[in-house]
Amino acid sequence: MDMKKALFAVPLSVSLLLPTSLDVVNAEEHNMPTVETEAVELRSTLDKLFSEHAYLAVETMRKGAEGAADFKASANALAANTEDLSAAIASVYGEKAGEKFQQMWSEHIGYFVDYVKATGSGDEEAKQAALDELEQYRQDFSQFISTATEGAVKADGLAEGLQMHVNQLIGAFDAYVAGNYAEAYAKERKAIDHMYGVSKGLSKAIVNQFPDKFNHTKAVTPAADLRSNLNHLLGEHAGLAMMAMQNGLDGSEDFQASAEALVANTEDLSAAIASVYGEEAGQKFKEMWSGHIADFVTYVKGTAAGDEAQKEKALQALEDYRADFSEFIATATEGKVPADVLSSGLQEHVGYLIGTFDQYAAEDYKQAYDTLRDSYAHMFMTSKALSGGIVSQFPDKFAMESMPSDMPKTGMGGTAANNDLWIFASILALVGAAGVYLRKQSKQ
Repeated sequence: MDMKKALFAVPLSVSLLLPTSLDVVNAEEHNMPTVETEAVELRSTLDKLFSEHAYLAVETMRKGAEGAADFKASANALAANTEDLSAAIASVYGEKAGEKFQQMWSEHIGYFVDYVKATGSGDEEAKQAALDELEQYRQDFSQFISTATEGAVKADGLAEGLQMHVNQLIGAFDAYVAGNYAEAYAKERKAIDHMYGVSKGLSKAIVNQFPDKFNHTKAVTPAADLRSNLNHLLGEHAGLAMMAMQNGLDGSEDFQASAEALVANTEDLSAAIASVYGEEAGQKFKEMWSGHIADFVTYVKGTAAGDEAQKEKALQALEDYRADFSEFIATATEGKVPADVLSSGLQEHVGYLIGTFDQYAAEDYKQAYDTLRDSYAHMFMTSKALSGGIVSQFPDKFAMESMPSDMPKTGMGGTAANNDLWIFASILALVGAAGVYLRKQSKQ
């Protein structure tokens, strides 16, 4: 399956500075809130790349510890993410800066690999040496970014945020090696969440530094926060679902923990729905959402058993679910997100997820991780469509142009909670439908 060209019409390095679609709007000129400005596109791109880095880094470290057959493919996917991040930096600061970023970023990944190797050999001295290298890296990298942004990102604050990043990845890995799988997945979720704070702070700094390049739009607005929060929830769903499906097929010891992490994502969404629409609505959402996850589990079981009838049954259940949820969202958004458009998007999502899993089961690991990255990226297109529909439906709720200008002193780490109940509600009321993404079996 190759839908990449349909999702991304131009190279990433270009899309950072000039969004690919013609529907990008200058909110200040039109006096309307929107999720489709140059600055918001930058933030969303960084959302995807930084969160994908954390996700792939955790999974690659685990694969390395296991000596898994797909370790090389996972590591290559992480390297490809680094190339994309470097191209993004180069698009703003030039090729030399992009090359410097790639060098430093690749080195810090190498230090994590050193830590994994030392853990496998039981070499405590080598583990400490890797941590010492990471300590030096965070100081050097913080200074590099601070200089590039002309001080908009403070070196000491960023260094603190990078330490949090290191602690989260190392902590998730150590917990996994120790067999504390629930803790390992909880720390993985925190590591991914932390990167959305990084993308928020860095995109704000870049936009403020080069306002002309971003048409004097803002990276941090209520509408942008909505899109970013949807990026997070939907991206996390896709990533956790894929790993849980792999673990289920492999009979891995951490299968239950990975499935519980996916359930925790469902619990978060359901609680948010209930806080706005009542317990009955929250419970109904939980039942439907859990049902579609169970359909994927059925597909995994059918694959493991070589039962084609069971696989077809799961795909048909996903097809039925896709239709129901698409209609639900179309009704909720008063047609701002048409049922047929959402249905098509959900079909692509399921196609990506099933395609990635089938490739993994066939031991075509290179293709599996290429498709996994496409699957992850697709969720960010879904969040753009959903957030755009919500903002268009309720423009007054997202009318505030900007948020407080002070950058967090925590090194841009961690996403701040949104205290606007309605915004939080709208994210989750419709994220449920986003998670909906279902479809009939795509033909490969």
